[in-house]
Amino acid sequence: MGAGVSLVFAWGAWGHQHINRAAVFALPPEMRSFFYNHIDFITEEAVVPDLRKYTINDKAEFPRHYINLESYGSLSIITNLPVTMQEAKARYPDSVLHKSGILPWYIPEVMDKLTKAMKGKRKAEILFLAADLGHYIGDAHMPLHTALNHDGQLTGQKGIHALWEGQLPELFGDGYNLCTGPAGYIDNVVRETWQMVDSTHRLAEKVLAVDRELAASLPKNRIYLLDSVGNPVKNKFGDLVHTREYTAAYHERLQGMIEQQLRGAIAETAAFWYTAWVNAGKPDLSALDPAELTQRNKAFLRRDFRRWEQGKVDMFDAGGEFTEWGRK
Repeated sequence: MGAGVSLVFAWGAWGHQHINRAAVFALPPEMRSFFYNHIDFITEEAVVPDLRKYTINDKAEFPRHYINLESYGSLSIITNLPVTMQEAKARYPDSVLHKSGILPWYIPEVMDKLTKAMKGKRKAEILFLAADLGHYIGDAHMPLHTALNHDGQLTGQKGIHALWEGQLPELFGDGYNLCTGPAGYIDNVVRETWQMVDSTHRLAEKVLAVDRELAASLPKNRIYLLDSVGNPVKNKFGDLVHTREYTAAYHERLQGMIEQQLRGAIAETAAFWYTAWVNAGKPDLSALDPAELTQRNKAFLRRDFRRWEQGKVDMFDAGGEFTEWGRK
């Protein structure tokens, strides 16, 4: 997203991994067993697109994660912007697309690749592309991934990006209800993608406005954790760490926004996976795994599916970007 942007994963590793993992349980039984057999891969691979950016430094990867709508001169995105990647490339030079982002044009392209992989019953491609698609859909539910002021850098609010998508989910996510119900079929993938981005963008100003208002009422030492000499503490990615008091107050004033967007990303991820499978002709995915593997996982799947119906998704906690300071 350009120079100066924090290296925290979009949605944080916690968010992306929970989105992909929870989406597995929203799939119909004909898909669920196959995806559950590989749920750890789907979970861990949820952050790989970000690794391609920051570890491999893949320049082509960066614009796939966001769209700065204001840069395209339009807030009425559904009616005024190109709806497909082909149309976008015809209207804008590559330099503009790379700088301003291509997220809603890229999602349908990954979806098309996933559909073809399912039709060809190419197991490795199915799993890889499904995990990637969940990541980009997660990005499309993060309001600041749709805005030019993506880290509050234009309004003196630098650090808001990592706070919203990283620290708050890590701190409060265990209380979220991740059961979104069964996946639905998407009639028009391109239209659904743009409606998703449009809905998310409408929240961007609230994300920033609530932070501005709250921060204006508190001294610096009640907003950020400070070290022994009074400097703000940063995590290993260089992101500012906010106090427990501030995170609790900000989270409450957002009135459930983060949980709402996380649930939306889970539901959409499952719906996109399901739609790709239907459009591929509903291939028998169970045939891609040894019968012994599926049989061995049956009891675990029943247990974890019941947990999901209760709103919970269990996973190994390897820590996060803000775990060290989460309770301070």
